[in-house]
Amino acid sequence: LMSISVLGVSAWMRDYLNNVLTLTAETRVEEAVILTYFPVVHPVMIAVCCFLIMVGMLGYCGTVKSNLLLLVWYFGSLLVIFCVELACGVWTYEQEITVPVQWSDMITLKARMTNYGLPRYQWLTHAWNFFQREFKCCGVVYFTDWLEMTEMDWPPDSCCVREFPGCSKQAHHEDLSDLYQEGCGKKMYTFLRGTKQLQVLRFLGISIGVTQILAMILTITLLWALYYDRRDPGTHQIMALKSDTSQQMSCNSVELLTPSLTRIFEHTSMANSFNTQFEMEEL
Repeated sequence: LMSISVLGVSAWMRDYLNNVLTLTAETRVEEAVILTYFPVVHPVMIAVCCFLIMVGMLGYCGTVKSNLLLLVWYFGSLLVIFCVELACGVWTYEQEITVPVQWSDMITLKARMTNYGLPRYQWLTHAWNFFQREFKCCGVVYFTDWLEMTEMDWPPDSCCVREFPGCSKQAHHEDLSDLYQEGCGKKMYTFLRGTKQLQVLRFLGISIGVTQILAMILTITLLWALYYDRRDPGTHQIMALKSDTSQQMSCNSVELLTPSLTRIFEHTSMANSFNTQFEMEEL
């Protein structure tokens, strides 16, 4: 379950970052996003979580069937995955300090606004709308960036506080306070310079790491118990055989002794009767 949770968060963050990369293509900001997040989020965390789900299933089968080979493989896989996660945690901590983004780099995002709304740039239009809705912002520095950098007479509807078709046009003519006043450049800068996303991944990584440590301890305990349970029955059988043999020998000895005692008693009785008869004759 922990692996599925981390996999879901990693997949969501990857989709989230794809929109950021769309807006920041061919700028220094794009390089910062790739260096900060993608080496961990895309190839490592997603691959580790998928592998850990399969490992967990095999570990469950090994536990149910008491299979030593599966349990040993399960323990080794958990140990390797734990080392990979530990390395990722150290890497994200170092990247937290060295994100190469400056505020001046955010101004270059204005150049990406000119293609908004064009048929062959629908992916860019979707990315801008997603980012403005998610971060509750408009433009790069201010909502007037849309009027300066494009041929639009008013900002996109995604800039509206209460979005509905034509809301931006209505706000432009009636009340500008219905538009988000803060630019997305500052929001994106805070997003990249901040550590919230990395902290979420780090927290989930620590949680799943603790779970893995507990699973490894329980696996070792189970392996120890299964190993001695499989070795001890042979010893018990040998001891049982020895006990049965000794009991059988004692019983046979008793059976052999019983007739001998009977014969001795019979001979003694016969001797006594003979002596008695001899004495009677003498009298």
